[in-house]
Amino acid sequence: MKLVTAIIKPHTLDEVRDTLSRLGVTGMTVTEVKGFGRQKGHTEIYRGAEYTVDFIPKIKLDIVVTDDQAEAVIDGIKGSARTGAIGDGKIFVSDVHQAVRIRTSEMGDDAI
Repeated sequence: MKLVTAIIKPHTLDEVRDTLSRLGVTGMTVTEVKGFGRQKGHTEIYRGAEYTVDFIPKIKLDIVVTDDQAEAVIDGIKGSARTGAIGDGKIFVSDVHQAVRIRTSEMGDDAI
């Protein structure tokens, strides 16, 4: 099993979710986060005063999938979250050694 963690722009969430649903992803965890990458934040003007926004609002998706679903999920996220602009995000993939569904005690791929 793989844990696919994606950091994306908030306005791309609906398209990413729709794409993942079409790919058969049955669940994900969505978290509102703030951070920065190479862009190092940006400046804005509020009531005539310029100020720096160090942390940009993002969405973090955590999705556990079977090994054979992982590449399709990664490609789906890349395709639907890409705007071509700075700050489109990142995808990280980690191994998951075990998963357990609490309600039924199913384990492994059956738990996801």
